[in-house]
Amino acid sequence: MKINKSLSYDDVLLSPHYSDIRSRSEVNIGSSLDEARKFSLPVISSPMDTVTEDAMAMAMHTVGGLGIIHRYSSPDEQAWAVWKCRESGVAHPAAAIGVGGDYLDRAELLVLKGADILCLDIAHGHHIMMKEAIETIREKYPYIHIMAGNVATKGAFEDLAHWGADSVKVGIGGGSICSTRIQTGHGVPTFQSVLDCASSELAGDVKIIADGGIRTSGDIVKSLAAGADFAMLGSVLSGTEQTPGPTLRSPTGKRYKAYRGMASKEAQHDWRGRHSSNEGISTTVPYRGDVEDILIDLDNGIRSGFSYSGARNLVEFHSRAEFLMQTPAGQSESGTHILGRK
Repeated sequence: MKINKSLSYDDVLLSPHYSDIRSRSEVNIGSSLDEARKFSLPVISSPMDTVTEDAMAMAMHTVGGLGIIHRYSSPDEQAWAVWKCRESGVAHPAAAIGVGGDYLDRAELLVLKGADILCLDIAHGHHIMMKEAIETIREKYPYIHIMAGNVATKGAFEDLAHWGADSVKVGIGGGSICSTRIQTGHGVPTFQSVLDCASSELAGDVKIIADGGIRTSGDIVKSLAAGADFAMLGSVLSGTEQTPGPTLRSPTGKRYKAYRGMASKEAQHDWRGRHSSNEGISTTVPYRGDVEDILIDLDNGIRSGFSYSGARNLVEFHSRAEFLMQTPAGQSESGTHILGRK
């Protein structure tokens, strides 16, 4: 059996290039899902029930990104969240749907209430039910942007593109609270998946969204350099004021919020009433304040990343970026290692 080598974010660094950029304000990090849907921040908040409802979607819009309202609620509740976004001036309200059950009825209600982007969101997107759902949604709503996923291989990316997806979420098993690789033995490091999908002739026309394993602005920069058009974030945005759910206090007075994978036992029980899988975990994270502060930091980090390659926009960055593999010693050197000294 042939074993292919696969790289993760920590395995690589970007080589700095000569730059004549005098200020980060000269850098445009904007990206687009299509000609009509353009964003100044290439970041999308994940459609998880502890990450994105209307408050997060509005905050993402404020800083130039995109928030996708999760599907783990009743169709009416989700549609109401979309409607609140539309009333609040969100240019492209986005909502997730599944590929079975009431997904068509849910899609119809969401579009009626103003959804401009539908995200067909399942764990293993290279599947016959995904094919049927994309084709059905495409025929019924030719003007809606269809985002679909998740997939891990170039072949899967190309299939979803041929089926009618406008953008594809790339990454399986790489999330901070995803245990798919542990439970099933399947998955590809997200960085490698992005590299492979970006080598397709369809990349560029069909947008690539790196989803999973992203912890820092540096990882976002690496995913964009590898060929992604956007990065999708969950844990990086978790615990903020705009995430769903109450802010709780521990006996010592520390504040925290819930964060869980959508394939965790707790999430499956809450929205399905049964335990159908165990490919995620449920936990709590410290309360982190307003998400806008995090997003501004990410914006600054991405701009700096572009400037180190001498690139003023995403097109230039894709063409100028050059990766180096780093050894375990290099990985250690890359961290803030002074904190580990005795």
